[in-house]
Amino acid sequence: RLEFQAMDQWLEEDVPIYVHPKDPSKRIEVLPSSRAIEVRVDGTIVARSGFSVHLHEPRLPTRYYLPLGCVDQTLLRRSELVTKCPYKGDADYYDVVIGGVEYPNIVWYYRYPALECAALAGMACFYNEKVDILLDGELLERPTL
Repeated sequence: RLEFQAMDQWLEEDVPIYVHPKDPSKRIEVLPSSRAIEVRVDGTIVARSGFSVHLHEPRLPTRYYLPLGCVDQTLLRRSELVTKCPYKGDADYYDVVIGGVEYPNIVWYYRYPALECAALAGMACFYNEKVDILLDGELLERPTL
C-alpha cells in the first residue's frame, strides 16, 4: 500500500493534486441568485443580501454564500481554523459573537477559491445546521448531517 503523503507531489496529467484526488463522478454546481436571503443567529440578523451564490454538492445541503460586505462585521471575530478542499480551496473561518455569547466557526469564506468555484471569492457562508436562513422570507429547514 502506498500512502498519499509518501510522495512529494501527485499529478493528474500536469496539474498538481491538492489535498486529495478529485472524484470524477462528483460535481459541484455554483449558481448565482437574486433571491432575498437573510441569516439569523439566535434571532439576531447577522447577514442580509439581495444576491447570493448557491453551492450544490452531492450528499451535502445547499450552501448559501453571501457577499462578505453584507455580513455584520461587528459580530465577527476571525478564527484560527482553516480547512482545505480540493474542489473549493482553502476556507478561513469566523466566530460570531452576540452579547458575549460565542458561536465558534459558523462562518467561512474562500479568499482564493479553486477556479471552478471562482464565484465564491469574497463570499461568506454559514452552517445551515447552526443558523436560521430565510430565502425570499421563508425560513429554511435546518438540515441534519
